[in-house]
Parts: sequence; C-alpha cells; structure tokens
Amino acid sequence: MSLRVFIVDDEEPARSRLKELLGDIAAEVATSVVGEARHGLEALERVPASGAQVLLADIHMPGMGGLELARHLCGLEHPPAVIFVTAHDRHAVEAFELSAIDYLLKPVRAARLAAALKKAVAAAAPGREQLARAAQEPREYLSVVERNRIVLLPVRDIVFLRAEQKYVTVRTAAREHLIEEPLVALEREFAARLVRIHRNCLVARAAIRGFERNPGDDEAQWLVVLEGIAERLPVSRRQWPTVRELVAEK
Repeated sequence: MSLRVFIVDDEEPARSRLKELLGDIAAEVATSVVGEARHGLEALERVPASGAQVLLADIHMPGMGGLELARHLCGLEHPPAVIFVTAHDRHAVEAFELSAIDYLLKPVRAARLAAALKKAVAAAAPGREQLARAAQEPREYLSVVERNRIVLLPVRDIVFLRAEQKYVTVRTAAREHLIEEPLVALEREFAARLVRIHRNCLVARAAIRGFERNPGDDEAQWLVVLEGIAERLPVSRRQWPTVRELVAEK
C-alpha cells in the first residue's frame, strides 16, 4: 500500500523535483502524491481532506511557512507526519535537531528522501511542543478545528486570551473561540503583542483604551477598557504596575 504524500513548496520546479524523486524511489518506498500547495495557507485548505500521511513542506514560503503550517495541522484528529525541506539554514537545522524533527536539505537526494519517508512511517506526527521549540518566529495565526476544517484566527485580531480550566478563550471583536494551548506558552510566544493583566488573562497591548475603578475588590482595584468589546477585565494588584507603565508609554 502506497504512502500518501502532500507536497508544499512555493517553487514549482522544487515540487516537480520532489515528485521525480518519489518516482525514483518507488521500488523502495511506494508513494502516491495526494496534493500540492504553493504555501501554508493553501495547504491548510487542502490537507485535511487529502488523507495525507506525510507532509513534505518547505520552511520558507510567502504567506505562511512550513513550521507554522505544521503547528496548525496538529489540531487535526490524524495529523500527517512532517518532513521539512530547506536550503541550508544553520539555525533552523540546529532547532530541528534539538527538537528531533526530521528535515531534508536542498538539493534533496533520493537516498535521504527514502530514509526520511521510512522514518515518517514509523514515527508519530511532531507535537506542538516540538514544533514550538523549533520555531524562530511567533505565529501569525492561532487556529481551531471545526468539522475537520482548520479555521485561522489572525493574532492581530485578538483582543484578549483568558484561561478557563483546560481551555483558553480567544476573544476577538467579532466572537470567541476555544483553544487548547497553555496560557504561559502563548504569553512567551506573543510577548511583543500581549501583556498579562491577571494570572488567567493576557490582553493585546494595542487594544487598551483606558481603565476604570473596580470598587469593592481589593485584589483587582482596576478594570481595563479594551477597544471593540464592552466587557471590562480586572487587572490584578501584582500586574497593575506593569500595565500602568505600559499605558503611560503609549
């Protein structure tokens, strides 16, 4: 039975080269190409319905690169194994090796591709934590899976993130979504964009419009006013000096 492979690369010659190599190694590793895409955004639309078992993804692509693509695919019930393809990028290679993520260097060689595919068959898809460790840039999107479809949530549209039991509520001006990612990891990844106002809440720095008194609450004497939503969120005593200083700088 052939291994179902999906190829993502913004250069058509690179995709063609991978297909040629897959043909060259057919006797050793039988594969069928179930889809192609020019970048991560296109792949997110096509991969869930493709039944792909392995993703061959370029790292650097316009729109969305391979690492962010793989992080969103983690939300699928059966995410594909991922093999990254890259021109020699020392920092990326070191990150992949430290995170035990497989990669191929361009120009890709047939023997190395066959070995990577055999490894992918035996291995599980990379986890969120592995991919996060290998990433060098914060994501441009968070994502949720709805009926085997990946819905992207632009980070620029987030007003606040609030932890509630095992989930985090992602609030935009339009609606709420639930994701399963640790708030502390989100805080670390998006430190330039979000600020902690409470032990369970991060807000977009750019969305802060002011503060209101919160009478009768000694733990949170101030409420933050955010653009686009009516809800006021409490600022803890511990976080108040940081938040106040941030607003003073605006």
